[in-house]
Amino acid sequence: MNKPLGYLREILSNYTDRSDTAEGIYKRIEKYDYDTEISFVRTLSEKEVSFLNDILKEEIEHANEEQDEKRSHELNEVYELLI
Repeated sequence: MNKPLGYLREILSNYTDRSDTAEGIYKRIEKYDYDTEISFVRTLSEKEVSFLNDILKEEIEHANEEQDEKRSHELNEVYELLI
Protein backbone atom coordinates (compact mmCIF):
# COMPACT_ATOMS: atom_id res chain seq x y z
CA MET A 1 0.00 0.00 0.00
CA ASN A 2 1.06 3.55 -0.71
CA LYS A 3 2.63 4.86 2.55
CA PRO A 4 0.81 8.21 2.79
CA LEU A 5 -2.50 6.47 2.13
CA GLY A 6 -1.65 3.86 4.74
CA TYR A 7 -1.20 6.59 7.33
CA LEU A 8 -4.40 8.25 6.15
CA ARG A 9 -6.32 5.00 6.47
CA GLU A 10 -4.95 4.56 9.97
CA ILE A 11 -6.18 7.96 11.14
CA LEU A 12 -9.52 7.53 9.37
CA SER A 13 -10.13 4.44 11.48
CA ASN A 14 -10.47 6.81 14.46
CA TYR A 15 -13.35 8.62 12.75
CA THR A 16 -15.35 5.81 11.09
CA ASP A 17 -17.62 5.23 14.06
CA ARG A 18 -18.87 8.82 13.99
CA SER A 19 -18.63 9.85 10.34
CA ASP A 20 -20.10 8.23 7.24
CA THR A 21 -17.69 10.29 5.15
CA ALA A 22 -14.70 8.88 7.02
CA GLU A 23 -16.07 5.36 6.68
CA GLY A 24 -16.56 5.77 2.93
CA ILE A 25 -13.05 7.09 2.39
CA TYR A 26 -11.59 4.37 4.62
CA LYS A 27 -13.36 1.63 2.64
CA ARG A 28 -12.23 3.14 -0.67
CA ILE A 29 -8.58 3.11 0.41
CA GLU A 30 -9.00 -0.46 1.62
CA LYS A 31 -10.71 -1.64 -1.58
CA TYR A 32 -8.51 -0.01 -4.23
CA ASP A 33 -4.74 -0.17 -4.49
CA TYR A 34 -3.85 3.39 -5.45
CA ASP A 35 -0.36 3.81 -6.90
CA THR A 36 -0.16 7.48 -6.00
CA GLU A 37 -1.82 9.94 -3.69
CA ILE A 38 -2.97 11.99 -6.66
CA SER A 39 -4.83 9.04 -8.16
CA PHE A 40 -6.66 8.72 -4.84
CA VAL A 41 -7.37 12.44 -4.45
CA ARG A 42 -8.90 12.58 -7.93
CA THR A 43 -11.63 10.18 -6.79
CA LEU A 44 -12.78 12.39 -3.89
CA SER A 45 -15.95 14.44 -3.82
CA GLU A 46 -15.94 18.04 -2.59
CA LYS A 47 -17.46 16.88 0.69
CA GLU A 48 -14.70 14.30 1.16
CA VAL A 49 -11.98 16.84 0.34
CA SER A 50 -13.45 19.25 2.88
CA PHE A 51 -13.61 16.52 5.52
CA LEU A 52 -10.00 15.50 4.92
CA ASN A 53 -8.83 19.11 4.96
CA ASP A 54 -10.34 19.50 8.41
CA ILE A 55 -8.99 16.34 9.98
CA LEU A 56 -5.57 16.36 8.31
CA LYS A 57 -4.76 19.82 9.67
CA GLU A 58 -5.38 18.53 13.18
CA GLU A 59 -3.65 15.19 12.65
CA ILE A 60 -0.52 16.78 11.15
CA GLU A 61 -0.40 19.24 14.03
CA HIS A 62 -0.74 16.37 16.50
CA ALA A 63 2.05 14.41 14.77
CA ASN A 64 4.28 17.49 14.97
CA GLU A 65 3.53 17.92 18.68
CA GLU A 66 4.47 14.27 19.21
CA GLN A 67 7.62 14.82 17.12
CA ASP A 68 6.51 12.08 14.72
CA GLU A 69 8.15 13.54 11.65
CA LYS A 70 7.48 10.49 9.47
CA ARG A 71 3.71 10.56 10.12
CA SER A 72 3.59 14.32 9.68
CA HIS A 73 5.45 14.10 6.36
CA GLU A 74 3.32 11.26 4.97
CA LEU A 75 0.03 12.92 5.94
CA ASN A 76 1.25 16.21 4.51
CA GLU A 77 1.82 14.47 1.15
CA VAL A 78 -1.94 13.93 0.90
CA TYR A 79 -2.92 17.25 2.47
CA GLU A 80 -0.91 19.28 -0.07
CA LEU A 81 -2.85 17.69 -2.91
CA LEU A 82 -6.18 18.64 -1.34
CA ILE A 83 -5.53 22.36 -1.07
